[in-house]
Amino acid sequence: MTSFTTGTGRSQTLTALFLAIAMAAVVGTALGFQHIGGYMPCKLCLEQRTPYYIGAPLMAVAALSSLMHWPAWLTRLLLALGGLLMLYGLYLGIYHAGVEWRWWPGPTDCAAVSGVVDTGGKGLLDILNDVVPPRCEDAALRVLGLSFAGWNVIASAILAAVAFRGAFRKG
Repeated sequence: MTSFTTGTGRSQTLTALFLAIAMAAVVGTALGFQHIGGYMPCKLCLEQRTPYYIGAPLMAVAALSSLMHWPAWLTRLLLALGGLLMLYGLYLGIYHAGVEWRWWPGPTDCAAVSGVVDTGGKGLLDILNDVVPPRCEDAALRVLGLSFAGWNVIASAILAAVAFRGAFRKG
């Protein structure tokens, strides 16, 4: 293991670039399933995106830090923060997957959160019976036995490992 003050190099730059792209791809996939595929996210689904919304730009700054030869501790700290964000994402994914498998109860207020509703020309009260928000306990889709939350567990674990490896690896 190396110190945070040890110089950074190509390894940290490539790691940060990979993480920025991978984090953007993961959250972009979730947004694609929502907006193109029509899968309405529940409250926990939306919460799982937060580490990616913060992490992708943070990793872009880490890449810039490494490319511009800013202090090594800054680049390594940003990569470590990316790892911590992905550990938080891992926790959120495990919690949500456990709720879906009914290993533990989910939040009592778990329903879809949406800022804009297309009423189709009807009044909001007229469409209340038409829109049924998803419950956190019900997985919208399972691929190879895993829900979106389960796949987030895998993605978060891999990205956390990559981030920590980049933070503590020699330049």
